[in-house]
Amino acid sequence: MKHLASRLISVAGILTLILGSVASHAAPAKDNRSLAHDVFKQLIEINTTDSVGNNTTAARAMMQALLDGGFPAADLQVIGPTERKGNLVARYRGKTGSRLKPILIIGHLDVVEARREDWTTDPFQFTEKDGFYYGRGTQDMKVNDAIIVANFVRLHQEGYVPSRDIILALTSDEETGPANGVDWLLKNHRNLIDAEYVINPDAGGVATEHGKPLSVEFEASEKLYADYQLLATGSGGHSSLPTTDNPIYHIAHALVALEQAPFPFELNPVTRSYFEEIAKRSTPEVAADLRSILTNPPDSDAIRRLSTDPRYNSTMRTTCVATLQSGGHAVNALPQRGEANVNCRIFPGHSQEEIRLELIRRFNDPALTVRYRSDSGELADHGSTRAAMAPPPLHPDVMRALRNTAATLWPGVPVIPEMETGASDSIYTMSENIPSYGISGIAVERNDHREHGRDERVAVKSFYDGLEFYYQFLKAVSSEKK
Repeated sequence: MKHLASRLISVAGILTLILGSVASHAAPAKDNRSLAHDVFKQLIEINTTDSVGNNTTAARAMMQALLDGGFPAADLQVIGPTERKGNLVARYRGKTGSRLKPILIIGHLDVVEARREDWTTDPFQFTEKDGFYYGRGTQDMKVNDAIIVANFVRLHQEGYVPSRDIILALTSDEETGPANGVDWLLKNHRNLIDAEYVINPDAGGVATEHGKPLSVEFEASEKLYADYQLLATGSGGHSSLPTTDNPIYHIAHALVALEQAPFPFELNPVTRSYFEEIAKRSTPEVAADLRSILTNPPDSDAIRRLSTDPRYNSTMRTTCVATLQSGGHAVNALPQRGEANVNCRIFPGHSQEEIRLELIRRFNDPALTVRYRSDSGELADHGSTRAAMAPPPLHPDVMRALRNTAATLWPGVPVIPEMETGASDSIYTMSENIPSYGISGIAVERNDHREHGRDERVAVKSFYDGLEFYYQFLKAVSSEKK
């Protein structure tokens, strides 16, 4: 891997020489909205799934967009552990002689698998209809990748000089795959991305209801991700001689038990603050329920009612769901094997191993084994004992810039902390003691989150509002303080 990384670095060096003249004769400046649209379309139409996609192609395309925008080739490179898993690292140079450590912006270029037959549009064609852009990555998270690249170009062409360097890392394998780009860069090229703090547009955003902004949310904490293999085996045999030794039934019974017994209700300071703020802007019925779950003890009926809302449900507890299932080998034979994958998003304070043991307890079936599945797909008899990271202290520069920018674009809408109910690459930067904040300007309807699902989309207006948000936010967070 090190030899390949060195070779890629050498390629980057050659590109520096070849493309040096290109940077000094950059293409004529495009209108920022047009550039952002074109970059967004280009990214959506580059397949970056783990199975057949190519992250390096997308990384090089973004490098070219920055070169065309006037960035020196010496400040851009695509490096990674394999040919398909390249990561773009771009450095926007700040004030000469600044003693401030850089700001790092991270974003992943890879996307979740998508099948054409499941969608009403082609997931890898950028489609505009009914006021939305459709395609895999329009919410998660090529939308923000395009926004950051376009704003780097806009700020650079305006001659803006930040108070410190701003580093952009667009990386691979955040969703799935063995070559997570942020983790790889931290382990192999820490010097390229070392920073005072991280801004991660893969979290946060503007929550809307019927088009009305309710809150500007930033990630102050996030859940811990874990996959588990459920496995049962049997002796098999002729299907005319059924037995109780059927591994598929063991798997089915376990999954039904998982569905019917949610994990316990929990609160932490971030989720308590979130529910308090959301209650102020909810209907009277919902507000009453939200306030009732904050009492001691919490109201169990209110918890049950709120749990019907997927966002509230996942904010109140650990969630585990079946995502894959397989079994059997012939239509006329008893199965010899049944298997399922259970994906868990673990509430802060609990570890992967703790949840694995809890699943075993809940299934209460000696015919089942429950094994932890790592990000690279390797199976182990034990998960990590590490729990989710504690929220970092809120950096005053970041919060000032966020609140001022939000007040300009969405006056009167509160900025509130939230616990990301999924997980992001901030786990890697946080574990390296780099405070990380999830901030996005993309507005999504509370009941229209389609990331990882079919017909993923983002509103056209939301895209351009998000573009303007990050332009103002980047200037605010990186300007000289008076």
